[in-house]
Amino acid sequence: MLNQNDDLHPQDINDLIKRRLEELEELKKKGIDPYPYSFDVSNYTNEIIDNFSEFEGKDVSVAGRIMSLRRMGKASFAHIMDSKGRIQIYLKKDEIGNAYDNFKLMDIGDIIGVTGFVFKTKTGEISIHTKSLELLSKSIRPIPIAKEMIDENGNKIIYDQFTDKELRYRQRYVDLIVNRDVKDVFLKRAKIVKLMRDYLDNCGYVEVETPVLQPLYGGAAARPFITQHNALDMRLYLRIADELYLKRLIVGGFEGVYEISKDFRNEGMDREHNPEFTMLELYVAYKDYYWMMEFVENMIFRLVVKLYGSNKMKINEHEVDFTPPWKRISMSDAIKEKFNIDVHKSDEKTLRRFATDNGLELEPSLQKAKIIDEIFGELVQPDLIQPTFIHGYPIEISPLAKIHRNDKNVVERFEGFVFGRELCNAFSELNDPLDQRKRFEDQMKMRNAGDEEAHMFDEDFVRALEYGMPPTAGLGVGIDRLVMLLTKQTSIRDVILFPQMRSEK
Repeated sequence: MLNQNDDLHPQDINDLIKRRLEELEELKKKGIDPYPYSFDVSNYTNEIIDNFSEFEGKDVSVAGRIMSLRRMGKASFAHIMDSKGRIQIYLKKDEIGNAYDNFKLMDIGDIIGVTGFVFKTKTGEISIHTKSLELLSKSIRPIPIAKEMIDENGNKIIYDQFTDKELRYRQRYVDLIVNRDVKDVFLKRAKIVKLMRDYLDNCGYVEVETPVLQPLYGGAAARPFITQHNALDMRLYLRIADELYLKRLIVGGFEGVYEISKDFRNEGMDREHNPEFTMLELYVAYKDYYWMMEFVENMIFRLVVKLYGSNKMKINEHEVDFTPPWKRISMSDAIKEKFNIDVHKSDEKTLRRFATDNGLELEPSLQKAKIIDEIFGELVQPDLIQPTFIHGYPIEISPLAKIHRNDKNVVERFEGFVFGRELCNAFSELNDPLDQRKRFEDQMKMRNAGDEEAHMFDEDFVRALEYGMPPTAGLGVGIDRLVMLLTKQTSIRDVILFPQMRSEK
């Protein structure tokens, strides 16, 4: 079935496909190529409609998909949709002759090219009076078209929409055809990425590319996808982060590098996680995480203003204000502010009991630092509506960050949250090779104790640090989550064109 609301049964679909295939054969018998090579387009539909006074009476050539049909003997109306919008076309048998008979063999979903002059109908609708028409692609499979009706109170009711979420994600091509607002989300996503790239380029930072296939994964706490390189007879991993390679470039003399890339993590899927996702990572020499806080809040503030012309966004019932400076609070203080418990002074047993009493299910292998992180993530983070930087993360879950200059129990790391979502993660990067080696050794102990997401020991990265890396600030921004926020979407699948899905079977 096309979707959960369609009245068409599978047999009806098969009958429609059969009829369209018969039309296809009849068109071929008439000597018409149903899949020609090109068509000269002079204008888009939105240009014509927005500038009617300039186009009235002038000839235009427009191409698009038929989205509605109204045949009336010797005259017909249809709406065609191109990448910019839709417009009505008017056809008369007396004027276009055989092309009108051919039009009878065309259906909703077919892509056509139309040449004619622009006019307004008696009802005032801007239209194209067709002089010539060409079939550009015959649609074999019927597309689900939403229907509209006006109720007795004058309200517009839309029904038979393509609304089944799984089908929409699986058949994104249909989703884009029939749900125009979906395309707007992805156009906005492209604009967001471009604006971020422009901002970074204007700061003088260099965009680089690092390996997707890595002999050792690192830069995050996650499980990898594993593959095999046959020629080298070696195991490789799809990267889970770009961090360690980008910092190697800082060692090599670059002072500011960034990458907008696909990363891959072999973990669960939910509203905020897809196994393939997009990250921005930035590393700037001679800076620290205090500097990076200001950089992030200014970058996202300017991004919001460029997109919406305002420093504020309305999300559900909340008005979110992105004006710097954003709130700054330590993880321990954020937990204490809500629950009046001091996590630093509490032992592991006390924290585990507190977490359990508040509905959290913890793995037996989790140690104190991970329990604190779970308490924060599940019980505090959802309340962070206004832009907030959380800092003061435990050393044990931050093996690549410098120890805090004023508090040896935590590291110089922050995460940025808006509307309960984590948008970014940043460090004063650890550049002491001896400390880094010890941290990796501690991570391996955690891995041996059962923590599958503990960081691997990367000997080559330690060797790079031994050559000397300047003080560095590092940043990772989840592009998908940022787009979710700025387009007001509730699922990561709504901002990824082709999200990962289970097998159709």
